[in-house]
Amino acid sequence: RTATYFFIFLNLSLAVFEEPAVYPLPFLVTSLAEVLCLLVFLGRLMHFAKVTLRDVFWKDTKNICIMVAILLSLTDLAIYGVLRIYNVKSIRWSRVVRPIFLINFAESRQIRRAFRSIRNTLPEITYVFLLFMFSILMFSLMALKLFGERNLLTAEGLPYFKNYLEIVFDLYVLVTTANSPDVMMPAFDFSSWYTLFFIAFVIVNTYIFMSLFLAVVYNNYKKHLKVMFGG
Repeated sequence: RTATYFFIFLNLSLAVFEEPAVYPLPFLVTSLAEVLCLLVFLGRLMHFAKVTLRDVFWKDTKNICIMVAILLSLTDLAIYGVLRIYNVKSIRWSRVVRPIFLINFAESRQIRRAFRSIRNTLPEITYVFLLFMFSILMFSLMALKLFGERNLLTAEGLPYFKNYLEIVFDLYVLVTTANSPDVMMPAFDFSSWYTLFFIAFVIVNTYIFMSLFLAVVYNNYKKHLKVMFGG
């Protein structure tokens, strides 16, 4: 079990050293490390197949997922290596399948339970999320109508709230207050009354919707976790 966790951790940590990387290492080093991890995963799977009935083994979706992930990783690694030889720039798209090894091995039962609870929770929070996005879209439309025709400029000299999609993104970021108060300063300089729009947006979306969203996620996750553990 310790060895399995070690190679899973090693496989996931390769993203730190592969291009684009925080601490880049030569491609040969990272590719050999990944091949070693995949061989260990394959050996672990073959060992499990020998001690399990054939019908049981092939009906277990966890084993199928691991085999598919290994095949995709090896295929992507081979394609990336060939393209690299011919100096063709490409990306490692198989990185997204690496968490599959963490979830689907038999040793990761607790992680799998948590993941299953999250998966069961998602459909039940969809309505709250859609309502939240609808609120942002409506506020964005209001912002376009309020500020789009005022010919306002940002501090960088760019048009302020002229493009609807950019408004949606700016207001989405405002939910986190990461761009506050910068996002409202051009409107504030034009008229201080326009701050009421942003205050209303923050109250509705940051304080009400985010609290509601968190409560729904927590309650549903706790409910599914209790059902799973028979509580």
